[in-house]
Amino acid sequence: MISSPSSLSSLSGNSANSDLFDQSALSTLAQRLVEAAKRAGADAADAVAVRGISQGVEVRDGRVEESERSEGDDVGLRVLVGKRQAVVSTNDVSGDGVARLAERAVAMARVAPDDKYVGLADPSLLARDFPDLDLLDPKIPSTAELERRAYEAEAAALAVKGVTKSGGASASAGIGGMVLVTSDGFHGSYLRSSQGISMTAISGDGTGMERDYDYTSAPHASDLEAPAKVGRTAGERTVARANPRKVETCKVPVVFDPRVSGSLVGHLVGAINGASIARKTSFLKDRLGQQLFSKNIRIIDDPLRVRGLRSQTFDAEGVRVKSLAIVDSGVLTSWLLDSATARELGLVTTGHAHRGVSSSPSPGPYNLHLEPGEVTPKELISDIAQGFYVTDLIGSGVNGVTGDYSRGASGFWIENGNITYPVSEVTIAGHLLEMFKSLAPANDLEFRYGVNAPTVRIEGLTLGGR
Repeated sequence: MISSPSSLSSLSGNSANSDLFDQSALSTLAQRLVEAAKRAGADAADAVAVRGISQGVEVRDGRVEESERSEGDDVGLRVLVGKRQAVVSTNDVSGDGVARLAERAVAMARVAPDDKYVGLADPSLLARDFPDLDLLDPKIPSTAELERRAYEAEAAALAVKGVTKSGGASASAGIGGMVLVTSDGFHGSYLRSSQGISMTAISGDGTGMERDYDYTSAPHASDLEAPAKVGRTAGERTVARANPRKVETCKVPVVFDPRVSGSLVGHLVGAINGASIARKTSFLKDRLGQQLFSKNIRIIDDPLRVRGLRSQTFDAEGVRVKSLAIVDSGVLTSWLLDSATARELGLVTTGHAHRGVSSSPSPGPYNLHLEPGEVTPKELISDIAQGFYVTDLIGSGVNGVTGDYSRGASGFWIENGNITYPVSEVTIAGHLLEMFKSLAPANDLEFRYGVNAPTVRIEGLTLGGR
């Protein structure tokens, strides 16, 4: 699983620095930390070592405004003494730093409170096979190439009639990876590249100013949208928002554009996080196995998607991962669990542990998507006499305990099955359980984000206007 450093040297600037991308040193360091923890008195331990390298440029009005580059190593050690746990992290393990870090972690664990649910993952659940998910682009762009992408995106946006100024364009690239070693014998690592382009365009001026954006991101450059397309889309979206109207408060069907419809999947996943279920702070805490959506709805979390933005072959405890239908035929089938929350709930981990160097594992998703329906977006809205098409959501007014939903929004009015004039400064409100029941997807799913969904229609939401 350790990738060759030779293919990554372009990001480092020269081959002499290519050892920055060789994970063998991180693997050795993580192994030393675990061994030191055992010598210091830990009953069990695991160590994560993370290396991140990134560079990015921002341009405005045809000039570079900012150019940044960062790189660094961080390590974290988790130790267990009986049912007590402690986590320590550092970016400096020179000299006798490994031994001192391990001794400090064990001392902290000995005075920590007991927690009967802590512990390493069940060894029988650990990953043994590591499929190639094609997460690393061997051609990492130079700073000059990033500048070219940003310039091209900005120029395309400014070429759209009605765009009056640039809000800035950016392009970025980086490499990120992790090594995990446990005292139970697990040793795994991965590397992934990331690249992105974004553009914000502005139309009008003064109180009549509107802005919108577009962006693209992927591990491989060949999967990015062309910079000109990103810029042009940002410009066209901005111009379409000009001269928005207000609407009266009403209850209407609301249609979510694909760039915001994934938020509905996000609200579901937040509510089925094992930590929330264990604390009984989720409105779905008693809904496992129940029908939440219509029978044609499936929602998938797939950590093994080739070239996925959040793909990986093992979780932060070393547990093997797999694709999971968290909603199947409309039924909620599973919580998202790590080992600790699984023990607390009397279940088995689903392989959803995530972790930073300074924290213990906690559950979270990977690549989420709502499977598409059969109708086109046009067909989905064709029978709506009066409705609202949402393109932008503002704020986070969702109560995960009660399921109440209220968010600021802007978009376009739907009239007799057609998208008409722009609308701004409204609030959409409802309850997530009722929203889930009426959710209907179109057939336009694309995999562009970490959470992906097609155009989605929800019935009977309250639109708060003037």
